[in-house]
Amino acid sequence: MEDRELLRRTFDLQAELYQRARPDYPKEIFDDLYEMTALKPGARVLEVGCGTGQATRVMARRGCRVVCVELGEHLAAVARRELAQFNDVEVFTAPFESFEPRAADFDLVLAATSWRWIDPAVRYQKAARMLRPGCSLAIIDGGHHVFPPRFDPFFKQVQRYYDAVGESAHDWPSPEEVHDLRGEIEESGLFGRIEIRRYVWTVDYSAEQYIDVLNTYSGHIAMTPAMRERIFTGVRELMADRADKPIRKHYLSILHVAAA
Repeated sequence: MEDRELLRRTFDLQAELYQRARPDYPKEIFDDLYEMTALKPGARVLEVGCGTGQATRVMARRGCRVVCVELGEHLAAVARRELAQFNDVEVFTAPFESFEPRAADFDLVLAATSWRWIDPAVRYQKAARMLRPGCSLAIIDGGHHVFPPRFDPFFKQVQRYYDAVGESAHDWPSPEEVHDLRGEIEESGLFGRIEIRRYVWTVDYSAEQYIDVLNTYSGHIAMTPAMRERIFTGVRELMADRADKPIRKHYLSILHVAAA
């Protein structure tokens, strides 16, 4: 509990960098989300942990009325700025666990790469209470770094710099080895039909772009400056030997849609 509470607040320290460096989600995720939920223009969406609004923009452009709740004060401020063009988006600064909207009658509760940071003791109960009967909870469990066949060898090579600061990798999961959330959704007893789809996608980075992304991860933010600099020096050293070849990172996002 204490580690989760500490780490989930680290993102707010890098709000501007988070907006600039974090990649957008693949369009296919939202195409499938709309197909699976049959959302219509004007649907009311409660977004849990909107960050700086990467997923929010997509929902707003498709005609949804979005109420965002974001724990981080600076992240919420950036989200308000980035989403100011949308008249039907509101951003509240609060923990989801204690947030109470004016009306709990949403057509969708959406969490994009934020669900893991919400208190497991209350998150499903709170989401179910926010939904109209027959509507859905959608969880995009995103940001998994996965290692399919022929993944970029950079990630094996850079590991020695993590080893040097006592931050060794525990595993190298293939996309198939990452577990989804079906079990815990079913265990809550609050949802009926559950659909799950998986997406593997890639982003290419220069050394500095990749360092920017690392600086938005909770584990790296929590390191000492000396530890981070040792790793970042390693990234630059490895990339200096690759000419113009970028770092190719494979991401896995898992979309879960559960009907209330």
